[in-house]
Amino acid sequence: MGTVSERTRKNGSKSYTAQIRLKQKGEVVHTEAQTFDRRPAAKAWLKKRETELAEPGALEKLKADDPILADVIDEYISTSIKAMGKTKAQCLRLIKKHPLAAKRCSTIASPDISGFAKDLKNGWLPKGEEDVFEPGAGKGDKKILVRQPQTVGNYMSHLGSVFAVARPMWGYPLDKTAFEDAVTVTGRLGIISRSQERDRRPTTAELEKLLGFFVERNVRTPQSSPMDKMILFAIFSTRRQEEITVIRWNDYEPEHDRYLVRNMKHPGQKVGNDVWCALLPEARAIIDSMPKTAAEIFPYNPGTISKNFTEACKLLGIEDLHFHDLRHDGISRLFELGWDIPRVATVSAHRSWTSLKRYTHIRQIGDKYAGWKWLPQPAAK
Repeated sequence: MGTVSERTRKNGSKSYTAQIRLKQKGEVVHTEAQTFDRRPAAKAWLKKRETELAEPGALEKLKADDPILADVIDEYISTSIKAMGKTKAQCLRLIKKHPLAAKRCSTIASPDISGFAKDLKNGWLPKGEEDVFEPGAGKGDKKILVRQPQTVGNYMSHLGSVFAVARPMWGYPLDKTAFEDAVTVTGRLGIISRSQERDRRPTTAELEKLLGFFVERNVRTPQSSPMDKMILFAIFSTRRQEEITVIRWNDYEPEHDRYLVRNMKHPGQKVGNDVWCALLPEARAIIDSMPKTAAEIFPYNPGTISKNFTEACKLLGIEDLHFHDLRHDGISRLFELGWDIPRVATVSAHRSWTSLKRYTHIRQIGDKYAGWKWLPQPAAK
């Protein structure tokens, strides 16, 4: 009924996994496993659990404490004190609709989790939601949605959070080792991967095309959002589009050369991460040019900003440029000016300086925008 298998860890040490599988009428009705550093300990646990499971009513009791994965996800969401980001919540909702989520915790093994990741990679969607457009596809261009390995990796990361707490928190028999095995397998097969760091920066020629396009658009349709100003602000403030749209006039302190970004993006803290950012003269000039018609300095939808930028790039023949690349350009510029990591962090608001180490290879070459005709200028006093 039970087996002990030996594995070699990355550091060369041995581990011993004791696994129990119960069958009724040829079907597996219960499985559980524990990993130990010594074979005798694995055998002792196996013998103890076999004795316990042989007791009358043991299987029925297991079923009562063996919910389906979807229910565990719900409990994880409802129990979590930390505010959950929109992306993680969306990922977990999609996972709940996959057949994997209908399985009882004790029956979920590494092949089940690996199969889930493979389904995501191949474009699986819940029944009734299959008719979708691939992000970035042209209007009317219906495509099969194939997710990038980085995207699948994000889903697996959020699912891993559930596996990490299910057994120690509630005693549910979700096998963390099975999940780790699935991550190893899918990683080696290229089904999942970590997000790749982009190094794309806009050229001044590309920026001039974009800025000219949006200035002309605003002349034709004055009610349009000032994309030209938001593009420049993204560069000279190093802000993300979501951060740009939440900056309030009440949080702008020009006398101290700073402004506050509320609930700034952070992997471990979604709410309450309010950060003061140093204000560069160019960014200040853009803020001072904005009308005080709303509580926010840039009262626009971040999704619309991204859409406008992407559509303009496509129309102008600018390939593979994202709005987020403007932040990368702004940070790179500061290093080109000879700034060190701590000083750059006051502008970029990186909590961990490790994230900025990728820029340290940049040589000091001066300001690429010096004398540029689009360089924001302070208002005349």
